Formats: sequence, C-alpha cells, structure tokens
Amino acid sequence: MVDIASGPNVGVQQSAEIGGLHRTIDWKGAFWIASGVPALVLISIGGLGATVGKLAFAVWTISVIMGLFQAYSYAEIAGLFKNKSGGAAVYGAAAWLRYSKIIAPLSVWCNWYAWTPVLSLGCAIAAGYILNAIAPIPTFHTDSPEVLAWLQNAANAAAIDGKTAEEAAKIAMAAVTDAATPALRTLKLASFSFFGLANIEIGPTFFIGAVLMLIAFAIQHRGILGTARVQMWIGLFVVIPMLIVGVVPFFNGGVNYENYTPFVPPTGEWNNAGWTYFFGGLFIAGWSTYAFETAVCYTREFKNPASDTKKAIIAAGLLCVVIYSLVATTFQGFLGLEGMTAPGIVDGTGVAAAMGNMVGGGSQFVTHLLEMMMILALILAIMMAMAGSSRTLYQGGVDGWLPKYLAHTNEHGAPTRAMWTDLVFNLGLLTFAASDATAYYLILSISNVGYMLFIFLNLQSTWIHRIDSPDIPRPYRAPNWLVAFNALLGFFNLFLMGVGAKVWGNPNALWYGLAFGALIIPVFLYRHYVQDKGRFPDHMLIDLDLKSQDLGQRRAGFLPYAALLVGAAITLFGHYYFQLPPA
Repeated sequence: MVDIASGPNVGVQQSAEIGGLHRTIDWKGAFWIASGVPALVLISIGGLGATVGKLAFAVWTISVIMGLFQAYSYAEIAGLFKNKSGGAAVYGAAAWLRYSKIIAPLSVWCNWYAWTPVLSLGCAIAAGYILNAIAPIPTFHTDSPEVLAWLQNAANAAAIDGKTAEEAAKIAMAAVTDAATPALRTLKLASFSFFGLANIEIGPTFFIGAVLMLIAFAIQHRGILGTARVQMWIGLFVVIPMLIVGVVPFFNGGVNYENYTPFVPPTGEWNNAGWTYFFGGLFIAGWSTYAFETAVCYTREFKNPASDTKKAIIAAGLLCVVIYSLVATTFQGFLGLEGMTAPGIVDGTGVAAAMGNMVGGGSQFVTHLLEMMMILALILAIMMAMAGSSRTLYQGGVDGWLPKYLAHTNEHGAPTRAMWTDLVFNLGLLTFAASDATAYYLILSISNVGYMLFIFLNLQSTWIHRIDSPDIPRPYRAPNWLVAFNALLGFFNLFLMGVGAKVWGNPNALWYGLAFGALIIPVFLYRHYVQDKGRFPDHMLIDLDLKSQDLGQRRAGFLPYAALLVGAAITLFGHYYFQLPPA
C-alpha cells in the first residue's frame, strides 16, 4: 500500500486513493503562499493598540523578531522530513511520539485550531468591506438638510422635548441614519446568545464571508501549484502597498513622534496591571507575527525539500519583520492613541480609510484603492490559512493521529476532504466572527492558546530530535546557542499565554483554549485504537529511519517530561500572579 523511494524529489505515496501530494513548487511558491501573513497585522492592529496603548509599535516589533528567531528551529526540523506535509507541528510531533502518544497529536491539533480561524476572522472583515461598498451606512452632520428637516418636523417634537440643542441634534442624526440605512445592513435571519459568551447574528456579513471561503476553496482545488501562482499575483498587489504605507508617512510629515511617548502601558505606570497589558499584547501579537512558519507546511510538495524549506521560512520571516515593524510604527505615529482606539480601527473596517489618509491625504481614489487592497490582503490570508491548516489535517490523517478520511487528495494533489473539514468548521466560527467584537476576540484568544502550546512543543522538539536522532542528515543545522535560546522562548510563550489570554475579553479564555485542545484525546483514541487497532502506519517515521512500530530509543530520558512540568508551572504562575486592574 505504501511505496517508498529515495532521492530528494521522491517521497512516500501518502494517499492510497489518488496518489498523495505532488512535488510541484519550489521555495518561492511557498514564500508567496506565506505572503498572506503580513496581512494578519491588519486583523488585530486596532485591538492591540486599544489594549496596550503607546506600547503597540514595540510589541509588534519585539514579537516579529521573536518569530524570526524561532523560524531557525523550524527550518532544522523541517529538513528532517522531506516526505511529510503539514508544517512544523507534524515535524515536532514526531519528536514527542516516543514519550507520549497523546502529546504528539496534541501538537498537530493545537496548530490546526490556531490556524484555521484565520478563515473565519479574515472573511468577517473582508465581508465588512464588501458590505460597506455595496450598502454603505450614510453619514450626516448637524447641518445636513435631512437632520434639519427632522428637527423641524412637528411629529418629532416629543423626542427632543427638554433636550439641549446638541442633544437634539444627536437624536436627529441617529434617527435619520437609521431611516436611511439600507435594509441589507439590518437583515438578520437569526440572532441569539451563545451560552452568554457572545451574541450570534446570521446576516449579510455571514453570507458574504461564506462566499469568500468558497472562492478560496475553488482556487485551491486545483492543487498547490495553482494556489501558489494565484497567491503570487495577489501578494504583489498587497505587499507593495503595505510597504508604501509603512514608508511614506515618514517622508510626508504624517508621523508625529509624540505618539510614541510616554512609553508606558495604559495604566500609566509599569505596575502589575501594566505588565499584564504588555504581556497580553505580546500574546495576541504572536498569533500574527509567528505565522510565517506556514512556509514549511509544503515540504512534501517541494521539488527539492532539502534546500527549499530553509529558504522559504527565512525569506517569509524577513518579509514579515520589515512589514510588521514598519506598518505598526507608522500606524501609531500617524493615528496616535485616540486614532488607534477608534471603533473602525479596532474592528478592522476602518483600516483602509486610515491608510488612505496616511499616503493619499484623504483622497477618495487612493482610499478606494486601499480598500480593494485590504480585501485582497484578507483573501490572501484566507487562502494561506486554508492551504496550511488543511495540510496539517491531511498529514494527521496520513500519520494516524486524526481520522482516516482526511488522508485523501484529488487528482491535482489537493487534500480536498481536509479542506472541506476546514470549510465547514469555519462556517460555524463565522457566525461568531461576523457578530460582534467580543466574539471576534474570544475566538482569537482561544485559538492563540492552541498556538502557544504548539510553539512550546515544537521549540522543545528541536533539541529532542538532536538527542534521539543524532545521526539523521540535517540539510540545515541551527547554531546550538539558537536552539537553546528558542527552547527558552518556548517557555516564555507559555508564560505569555498564562498572562495574556484573559486580557482579550474573557477571564476564562485560557481554560476554554485548554479544553478545546483536550478534544484531540477522544479523536486520537478513536483513530489509533478503533481504526488502526493500536498500530501506527508503517511509514510514519520513515524519515527517521524507523519502521513499523519501532518508535526508537528515548535517549532524552526524563528531560521532555521535565520541560512539560516546568511549562505548566510557568503558565500557572503567569495566570495567577499578573492581573488586570479592577473594573
């Protein structure tokens, strides 16, 4: 059933149904797929600014540099597995398998549920832009004819009786706006509370977002080569404008350097609550800034995996360092704290207009171009997320961690059943993301709990692989000091998770994220003990020269377990010691 061959361009036939993934791209293809990562800064730039205030530009810069350091560990472990897809989670899980059958699939699962919400969150914001274009909410001023006419209408006298002129004008503007708002904006097929966590609304934003998801699915149905080509052209239309936005304000006088000082958290001082906001900002920023690790999701589809893996992830990382640091700095320098906390920036729908003011002086033409760029940027991120997360599901199905039905590809080498699973799951999430900001950031926080768990497990897996598989050829070997430093960053990320999850709208977000992570246990037990009768697929560890059920010697001894215990202690310390100020 499994055909194993040698050579850099030949891998394990991982789907018995059609033939597995196809080796059709080089590192540049993966780079362009990962070019959707810089667009993620636009998803949470407003929310982060509203939370950490004038620290925002530093938080983004520190976080993306941490992500670049971590990439070198991922590049090393990715080079070990020329026959696997699915990214760093899959490569790291192989290191933990010797020590626990549960920890290994947890890494894959956490990576997937960290990545997959990009589809729903990105679609929700993109749908908001499209809705604003086809059914904009009208704007009125106190001296607008419609407002004056409403105030002079005797039928409205009771509503403004006893009010000041200013209060009456606000009432009139609200009434006129409600009357002139297109019916499409207020259409709701369903509206209800989801266990008190969020208010769910199913309306036009949901349906537009669903169409965008289906478009992304249709493009990727043709396989990774077709996806990479589409991503390249969209990426050029996105990356270049973002670079312009990141540079021009420094030359046109748009940056006010007073917006960076005083360098203190929103509490006004570096006390316990101030540090909590700062660490909470680093926590949520990592969901975006670390995400270029998706560039190694396609190892099984590289023409030359030995060299393409490192080139892809480092190139993507350098691009993200430049764009994240520049865009975050110029946004804050131009908008200031008040502008960063405006509703349209926080929910993402006003970001394009802000960029239009930054580079075009408020020109409607420039603003409309940037609105189109925002939609393309979000589509880029959506396609990137579906490509990466579906391959994680696919490899989980191939390697015996997730249900077998996921290990299927079509005639183009696309993992279509994994893509359908992503699509259906995110249609459910879209009902949350398209509803309100509370639900939006709750999804973001819960998914990032999974991401930080995955980051920790994979940064430790680099040294575990070195101890347990010292003789396996490594096309790229990270410096020893960097492997050690990245292992420490893994613990720091768990600390950020413990401190920061509660910062984003729900005090129990950490526990919700951990509970969702635990859902892998029954899923894995069903696959391993019911479907596979307690045996892993023979090919699972072929890249480590291990066959059948031989998982290899545990040379690292108790060290991996010690790392887990220390990580748990650091998480709990961060969660209970650092607290938000009283409401």
